[in-house]
Amino acid sequence: MVPLEQVLDLPSSVLAAGPALSEQPASAYKAAVDHFIQSDSRSSAPPRQQEETSLPRVQESQRQLLQQLIGSAKTLTAREDLLNTLRQHLLVHTARTEGYSKLMLGDNCTRLAVKLLTSISLGRGAQLAQDTGFSDSRYGDTILVRPMRDYSAKEIAYYNRMFSVPSVFLPSLDTKTTDKSSIQRLTESFVTTLQADFPSTVSTIYRTSEKLQTACRSSSTADPCDRCLLCMCALDTAVEKASAFRATLISEQLSQTRSPGGSGAEIPRQNSAPVEPEPPAPSGGCCSSGGENCVKAASGGGCCSSAKAPETGDLRSLLCYSCKLTVKDMSSVERLPQYILSEAHRRQRRSQMREEISEFLLEDEDDGDEGH
Repeated sequence: MVPLEQVLDLPSSVLAAGPALSEQPASAYKAAVDHFIQSDSRSSAPPRQQEETSLPRVQESQRQLLQQLIGSAKTLTAREDLLNTLRQHLLVHTARTEGYSKLMLGDNCTRLAVKLLTSISLGRGAQLAQDTGFSDSRYGDTILVRPMRDYSAKEIAYYNRMFSVPSVFLPSLDTKTTDKSSIQRLTESFVTTLQADFPSTVSTIYRTSEKLQTACRSSSTADPCDRCLLCMCALDTAVEKASAFRATLISEQLSQTRSPGGSGAEIPRQNSAPVEPEPPAPSGGCCSSGGENCVKAASGGGCCSSAKAPETGDLRSLLCYSCKLTVKDMSSVERLPQYILSEAHRRQRRSQMREEISEFLLEDEDDGDEGH
């Protein structure tokens, strides 16, 4: 068991997809499973008492920082989404540290049915195949698998009762809350209530998720800047201008625009350039000697390599639509763990450097034309 407070000390490498491992034949996997079963049966043959493993001591300051991080989200929906993301980061880091290439999750059929409808409600429709599929390779070297996805929660409960399997109840953020406290809680109540009257509800939703596939390229081979900063899925914000997403952005921009006179706001034209805040003064070190050759420093916008905490607007360009809504509900992004802020700053510098040398880069299409 690993305390959740350790997520505050994770390295930024947890947000980088490792190289995908070469696929092994099925015989090698079966041999490894047989070896594990035999070794486990030998070790459990002599009677022994189970030693209670003590959890690492957690400092009170880390516990307070984690509470402030979760509490910075204004809605319970954003808190649960943020908590699930941080927990997944910690699980992946622990698997990498211990040398495991597979991370087994306990999602059952009922939970995946609720998760499918919840993901659609939260705007994660583009990531459904990865969030509910049997295997998830978004992290490259560590594959997330869901071996319990074919069993419903009721079947697992009956199995535990018949074979006296000990179970543990862990309270969550939505424990003892009303049905309308969050989108996750409302969806769970809707599915379980419908399942009581129509027993095929969960299986129907689950079979629908099995037919979903993603057309995006693999996360292990994609550019790190093309993946979401939090959930590590492919960004779904690169869409055409005539789309519902663009319409939402324009509506949000118009609602946040204020006229200089205060009352009697005048709706700006769509083709007018948005007013950007004044750039901050240069601070920290520079990418060149003294900042003389830095383009941004010459324009008064600060050096491109100067260390500064990213703002909410800066993070939104690195997030998918769903994670963007979660960050939007946070009072301050400065409470995010340091590994997330460091990775955001690194991606911003990489994108800026790519823009500066874009004239000298060869695109994939150009390379294909030259090959012919």
